[in-house]
Amino acid sequence: MLDLGFVSAILAEKSFNEVIEFASENEFKCVEIMCWPVGKAERRYAGVTHINVDELDDKKVAEINEILKRNSIYISGLGYYPNPLDADEIQADFFINHIKKVIVAAAKLGIPVVNTFVGRDPKKSVDANLTKFAEVWPGIIKVAEENKVKIGIENCPMWFTDDEWPGGKNLATTPAIWRKMFEIIPSPNFGLNYDPSHLVWQQMNEVKPIYDFSEKLFHVHLKDVKVFRDKLNEVGIMANPLEYHSPKIPGLGDVDWRGFFSALTSVKYRGPVCIEVEDKAFEGSEEDVKSAILTSRNFLHQFIA
Repeated sequence: MLDLGFVSAILAEKSFNEVIEFASENEFKCVEIMCWPVGKAERRYAGVTHINVDELDDKKVAEINEILKRNSIYISGLGYYPNPLDADEIQADFFINHIKKVIVAAAKLGIPVVNTFVGRDPKKSVDANLTKFAEVWPGIIKVAEENKVKIGIENCPMWFTDDEWPGGKNLATTPAIWRKMFEIIPSPNFGLNYDPSHLVWQQMNEVKPIYDFSEKLFHVHLKDVKVFRDKLNEVGIMANPLEYHSPKIPGLGDVDWRGFFSALTSVKYRGPVCIEVEDKAFEGSEEDVKSAILTSRNFLHQFIA
């Protein structure tokens, strides 16, 4: 009913073939594959390229499909998470053009979803960013519609450090903003890559949106988060968020996983649910990373057969 997978970013040093073989050997059904442009990463978990869309010719497509078939794994979505509303227009144009390349690549590979961020100028208001969104995103969604690919927007605020203050680098952070986005672009190809952890640290209910936006759930991330109440009481919600919370693997934080999976099954979501590992406690070695993925899998097996 639900297909358990993981996000390939945590296996940054592995080849595409190695990532897929690891998934197959460890009882996963799918993987979200990272498709960043080849080059230096701009932040942790970014810059990972398991499929280089700039070199995706027919031969490479056939090779990828052969690897997937041999290992009985499918790609849940292609992932690329930049800031297409960046205040630097040159930078923003680069990000937008690469998103479009990833969409075309997904169509070539028969992959139904591309996951990304809406982006945001952190120095400007929500309304100002929505105005910019209305200028930039219809063109991206048009490419998605033409290629019969859905766009799943992750709801991470991308506000962790001083350079992202005060608004973060992703506009799509709350149900109220999602509603405005979907009013501006009422396309059936435009929806969510839903991650419950980001609502938890924003002091919001992580289960209710599943019911409210059931038709917009195109892809799901499984990540937990620990909110340190003593630190929050000390610095308050206006502090940089990493001062009072930390991403964790599923089961080691505050997400209501029983309520979360109850909601997913109640709205009849049928699709990929992918573990996203961003837990610093599991970054000491390759074995730690693999342990994070497998420990998450073992915890989640109580909800997913």
